[in-house]
Amino acid sequence: MSQTFFEAEVAQESQNEKHALHSNDEPASLALSVDDFSALEERVVRAVELVKRERLARVAADERAAKAETQLAEQGPIVDQMKQEIRSLRTERDQVRQRVERLLSQLDALEL
Repeated sequence: MSQTFFEAEVAQESQNEKHALHSNDEPASLALSVDDFSALEERVVRAVELVKRERLARVAADERAAKAETQLAEQGPIVDQMKQEIRSLRTERDQVRQRVERLLSQLDALEL
């Protein structure tokens, strides 16, 4: 919730308190106190619900992070192996390219 929302609530409560102080009616003051208590109770309930949701979200995020770390640890060696395989395949490709170029140059020499 934004700060302006809370400022509006504080201003409203301040006005209600001033009204209660100027009022000599005890039942109105009592009703106002009950209303204030109800508003406070509602805000506390909302705050508790918000904290519960945030805790659940944090637990879920922690679980996802742990799962991601586990996957990363498992796939690290696979990535290293694939990098090595790519290097090996590139070397082999270069060797095949050189052999084909040699064969083509020999064919060109035969045609002359």
